[in-house]
Amino acid sequence: MGEALFWGLVSSSSLLFGGVAAIAVDVSRRTLGLVMAFGAGVLISAVAYELVEEAFDTSAGSGGVAIGLTAGALTFFAGDALIDRMGGEGRKSPGGEQAGGAALAIVLGIVLDGIPESVVLGVGLLGGTGVSVAVLAAVFLSNLPEAVAATVGLRTAGWSSRNLTGLWLLVMAVSGLAALAGYALFDTASARTLAIVLSFAGGAILTMLADTMMPEAFAYGGRMVGLATTLGFGTAFFVSSVS
Repeated sequence: MGEALFWGLVSSSSLLFGGVAAIAVDVSRRTLGLVMAFGAGVLISAVAYELVEEAFDTSAGSGGVAIGLTAGALTFFAGDALIDRMGGEGRKSPGGEQAGGAALAIVLGIVLDGIPESVVLGVGLLGGTGVSVAVLAAVFLSNLPEAVAATVGLRTAGWSSRNLTGLWLLVMAVSGLAALAGYALFDTASARTLAIVLSFAGGAILTMLADTMMPEAFAYGGRMVGLATTLGFGTAFFVSSVS
């Protein structure tokens, strides 16, 4: 169980790194967009080859993949819509559009993005083969640009460096506990249940990519984001194939 908590904290530590970097260095929007695009490519590869494919192999035609993908997509969609209404719709924007948003909504939104990924890290340890390097890299890299974008925007909205650091430490803790929960709660789960959990995370992540991460990457990075996304996908696929 301690290993699950450890890897959950490691994967989410990029939130703190990204936040500190955004406080210390002026990150251009173009650079941010390209990093987001690379992270999106990494996540797409992880969803395809580490989550959905494994869920399909595990479910053995029981329908678990379809159930999980649908539930994950709808859960993220509903949660994201609720957070938008609470004032957190601009939580990842570097332009400070979330100035009037509630701090609670911003925190909830960022946690909503990270929980499925962290749970999967914990579930992945149940097979006894250790954490998936590809999934770990995907979560780490995708968190980095999200933290940078959110930090720049929140600084514009008036948040202090101390409050921002505390925010990312809090989200790191929640992500670590989510990984721990994924390991503890599904230790005796059936193969079909594990397939649903894996594909649930895949559906939630894909919905997040299409709804938030990829549109913002293109808005900030321009036409080069297509190449950066493909590079991220290829890099993650290579890591997955050799791990």
